[in-house]
Amino acid sequence: MEGFKKGELITDRGTTIVAQASHGPHFYTVLSGMAFRYKLLEDGRRQILNYLFPGDLMGLQSALLDEMQHSVEALTPMKLCIFEKEKIGELYRKHAGLAYDITWIAAQEERILDEHLLSVGRRSAIERAAYLLAFLSMRAKSLRRQAGINGALPITQTHVADTLGLSIVHTNKTLRKLQQRGMVRWLERGCEILDETGLQELAGWEASPAGRRPFI
Repeated sequence: MEGFKKGELITDRGTTIVAQASHGPHFYTVLSGMAFRYKLLEDGRRQILNYLFPGDLMGLQSALLDEMQHSVEALTPMKLCIFEKEKIGELYRKHAGLAYDITWIAAQEERILDEHLLSVGRRSAIERAAYLLAFLSMRAKSLRRQAGINGALPITQTHVADTLGLSIVHTNKTLRKLQQRGMVRWLERGCEILDETGLQELAGWEASPAGRRPFI
C-alpha cells in the first residue's frame, strides 16, 4: 500500500472533499473522522446518501467512472489517505488481495444503500429516524477513537432531515418523540444515543454481524 499511497490529507469540519461532477485525480481511504455523501438538485435541495467512517473509500466512483456523481463533506476534522486513480488498474492486475478488499467495501456500501432506500421508501417517519440513528450508533460504536467521536454523534437535525427526505419541522417533531421515549438526547452540535436496542426494535431493524472488515 505504501507504493500506491501518494500522501495524506487533513481537512477541517465542513470541508467539501470531493464535489459532484468533478474529475479529480485521486480517491481516498478515511483514516480518521466522519463525513457524509450527498447530491444536490438544481434548486439547492440536498439528499444525504450515506455517512463515511474510518475504513470507508471516498472518490472511487471518479476512479472508475471518471466523474463524481455526488459530493462529500466532512462532519468532523478528518485524515485521509490519498491514492492516484490512474493506478487502480495496476492494483487490480497485480494485487488480487487488495482488489478483493476494495470490491468487498463497495459491496458493503451497496448493502447499506439498499437498507437506506428501504427505510426511506417504506418505514414511517419515526421508524426512519430510529433506523438512521441506530445505524449511525452501530457504526460509530466500534470506531469512536478512529472517527474522533467523543460521545455524541456529530450530526444536526438538518442532517437527519436531509437523509430521511423529511421537512425540518416534521423531523423536529419526530425526533422529539424519540427524545421523550428516552432513546436519544439532542445536544448543541450532536445527538447522544441512549437506547440503541430500543431504536433498532422501533425500526424493525437488526444490524448484520460485522465480521472482518478490510482496512486499506
